[in-house]
Amino acid sequence: MDEIQQSEDEKFMRLALRQAEMAFDAKEVPIGCVIVKEGKVIGKGYNQVETLKDATAHAEILAIGAASSAVENWRLSDCTLYVTLEPCPMCAGAILNSRISRVVYGSPDSRFGGCGTTVDVISNNALKRDVVITSGVLAEECLGLLQLFFQEMRARKGDTGAKPL
Repeated sequence: MDEIQQSEDEKFMRLALRQAEMAFDAKEVPIGCVIVKEGKVIGKGYNQVETLKDATAHAEILAIGAASSAVENWRLSDCTLYVTLEPCPMCAGAILNSRISRVVYGSPDSRFGGCGTTVDVISNNALKRDVVITSGVLAEECLGLLQLFFQEMRARKGDTGAKPL
């Protein structure tokens, strides 16, 4: 990856981290997402599963909905999705269906990752869609926010035992 692309990826991942911080403040698992087309953010979202009482209210799903509304089209070709944690299989399916061409994520998800860490919904998909995956952008910052959230959650519940993500 060239330095210009890396710089752009870090810039937009920082915006996704801001969304994750909003989730953190709302006591939601801190995952944030932005969708970019031609250098402009057209959609953003953060986890709102608890707030909306909706199992599908993941950051990526909400950002895809916002981006689709912004461009008045469900097809998000030539868009890049930036998300702080590797998308789960549900979100990876939505990425394929919305025709997003690139996914950049921060931290891999060893439990539910749908972009190759646990399962690979994206590569060799039945829809024959090409999606470029870039992983590890600001990974330590993304993971650090998640770890802090779960430490605080365990402290609130009185559980001080450290558990891996």
